[in-house]
Amino acid sequence: MNRTPVVFIHGAWVHARSWESWAERFASRGFLVVTPGWPGEAAIAREVRKSPETLGGIGLDALTDHYADIVRSFDVSPVIVGHSVGGLIAQHLIGANVGRAAVAIAPTPVNGVPLPAPWTRLWTPDQADTADRLVSLSPEQFHEVFANAVAAEESDRLFERYVVPAPRRLLTDLGCADADRSPRAVADIANVRRGPLLLISGQEDRLVPDSVTRAVYKQYGDSTAVTDLKQFADRAHSLVIDNGWRFVADYVLGWLDERGIRGQPAEG
Repeated sequence: MNRTPVVFIHGAWVHARSWESWAERFASRGFLVVTPGWPGEAAIAREVRKSPETLGGIGLDALTDHYADIVRSFDVSPVIVGHSVGGLIAQHLIGANVGRAAVAIAPTPVNGVPLPAPWTRLWTPDQADTADRLVSLSPEQFHEVFANAVAAEESDRLFERYVVPAPRRLLTDLGCADADRSPRAVADIANVRRGPLLLISGQEDRLVPDSVTRAVYKQYGDSTAVTDLKQFADRAHSLVIDNGWRFVADYVLGWLDERGIRGQPAEG
């Protein structure tokens, strides 16, 4: 019996390993779990920080195509779960009828919804290392804008295990430093034939505030396709990796179950 695949897409400044707890949780519910990294991404965050140059040229086009190819490679259409930039990609793909369902967690905004101010404050052109074309976060910056809902000690642990530099090209594609946003930073909100979509926000998120996710959700208001919004109080942008991750993951599992999407398809 074919299991339902779930493709997890991580966002900027974190490693694919950020999905490790989710992968175990979803696998225990019968899903076929894949957590593919970005092209050229090393096996662990420490290795990426040591030799990050392979990530330097990655932009939104390359990432979107990379994950579209992965999602299309399965015989059974996968669920797509994305965080931050991964949430943007998840919306783009499901809007193009790629994937069975999508979950966008604290997603970088689509379709002209303004990029939140902290993205630009984290990077201006003179802060970038022009040699490796990457933008790094300090542990202090990570705690301030990414893991602000947890104590500094936990934030530091998360930083050591998961944080990596972000490609300057990708940040430009997203509209940082007053750059024009990539044409890929869109989702087809009018597609009524797409699979169901769940948007999730953390109400203490400083990098992608709850107000931004709500603004994206409102864009889907005229569509008859299933679009839901879940807001988590007291959660920040780190809600997929910090101590509250299980509440978010279990909500997603319940949402999928309500729509008949389970790891092991029912025998019929």
